[in-house]
Amino acid sequence: MTNAGEQPKRTPALCRRDFLTRSSATLATTWLSSSLGLRAGKAWSKEPQVTIERVDVFPMRYPMVGFFKFFTGPHASQGRAAVIVKLTASDGTVGWGQSVPIARWSYETLETATIVLRDYFGPKLIGQYPLDMNACQSRLDEALAMGFSTGMPISRAGLDLALHDLAGKLSGRSLAQMWGRPTGGPLKLSWTLNPRKLSEVEPLIQAGWEKGYRHFNIKVAPDPKFDVELARLTRQLAADGFLWADANGGYDPETALGVAPQLADAGVDVLEAPLKPNRISGYQALKRQGALPILMDEGVVSPVELREFIQLKMLDGVAMKPSRCGGLVSAKAQIELLENEGLMWLGSGLTDPDISMAATLGLYGAYQLQKPAALNGPQFLTADMLVQPLEVRDGQAWVPQGPGLGIDVDEAKVTELSRQTFSRQAAP
Repeated sequence: MTNAGEQPKRTPALCRRDFLTRSSATLATTWLSSSLGLRAGKAWSKEPQVTIERVDVFPMRYPMVGFFKFFTGPHASQGRAAVIVKLTASDGTVGWGQSVPIARWSYETLETATIVLRDYFGPKLIGQYPLDMNACQSRLDEALAMGFSTGMPISRAGLDLALHDLAGKLSGRSLAQMWGRPTGGPLKLSWTLNPRKLSEVEPLIQAGWEKGYRHFNIKVAPDPKFDVELARLTRQLAADGFLWADANGGYDPETALGVAPQLADAGVDVLEAPLKPNRISGYQALKRQGALPILMDEGVVSPVELREFIQLKMLDGVAMKPSRCGGLVSAKAQIELLENEGLMWLGSGLTDPDISMAATLGLYGAYQLQKPAALNGPQFLTADMLVQPLEVRDGQAWVPQGPGLGIDVDEAKVTELSRQTFSRQAAP
């Protein structure tokens, strides 16, 4: 990034900014953070006063295969945008996270995520004690003013994940152990169908079947006639699978009320995000109609608005995405709220690459997700930044083992893909 008026030079040094400020403050060795579940009075870290010393950000684009409507438009051919975050503690321990902006899905882009992580969120963590999750989250709260909800939540999620990875490595605990829960898994996965014409449906389903998938999620809206035929054909070809329709806010209220019973008749099990999240009365009408369980997705960022939406009787559940809602602290609180209210939650994602997907698997495994998870990173992405790739086979994903997120990141791969990304953008 450059200052106003300067001509940008596409170099890795431009795209990766180091924060080397060291805090002189001495932080306490005990803490009371309920989000990690460690006992107060226990010095888990190898260095009792270890602090976050450095934040590195690596913007990049993962290469992709296949067609997915959210990866079209500007820069689409260059791959799936991601910003990898590296936190380095004063004792040398490293935590990794990942932000996964999608310009066609939210207002956050690769460029804005890089800037906000580098210049706003990142500096707030310098000098902080990484095992005090509440204090670190409070510092992130100070970085940006809220809009309707948490500011830049997709970007922020990268630092939240890196904090959990660092805290886990310092304490020698996995996510599940930090939360006092079982590891869980393996998790069943759902294969994404995003056909542009009905003749594509059978080959797409066959591709999923060949990889062991038996459950499918279909992208619907805005054409209800096409959507009903898509659902009917998918149910015929996958008679016993869980069938999940996701409209991504693409219907208007009248259309959604008309198509929901038809989708139910065609064999759909749940309808996600039929409307934009600000169509409150439309969601209330759909829930009253009761043709299908109505899930919200876009618009649910923090537990605050989720509680409000529940009280307004707008939903039957949520398609959870840690990468959407600021990370694991927010997602975990939302799952617990939904379970306490007797509502449904399904596991989803934003075509998460490896690091973000590892964190998501850790969360869903710890909370014993039963329904198939719509985690389609392995379906569309062709690269990984890990020493040992995530285990995904036969339509299932295994929860990574080990401290923190349970993965080892190959920093040489990270640096190289970031370099390649900006070399491609600089090419004439």
